Amino acid sequence: MIGFLLFLLVIGIVAGFLARLLVPGPDPMTVWQTILLGIVGSFVGGLIGYVLFRNDNEDGALQASGLIGSVVGAVLALLVWRAIQRRGNRHTIAR
Repeated sequence: MIGFLLFLLVIGIVAGFLARLLVPGPDPMTVWQTILLGIVGSFVGGLIGYVLFRNDNEDGALQASGLIGSVVGAVLALLVWRAIQRRGNRHTIAR
């Protein structure tokens, strides 16, 4: 269990920073938010891998993925996060 948590932390750091590097534009995030982005990306990447390949049936759809899947998932999560923020700011400005 501790090994899995350390895996998530390390993958979160690397995938989060790589996602922020690959997606251009400003991201006012703290280090902890970047780590959380990478962890969410790892699970999004695991879900995408499960849906595409259905290789790990015993682990189910909610599973952590490797580094490449984590970065892809973190990029997708970052793009969704930006879209949600833009949408929220648009409603605030209109009032």
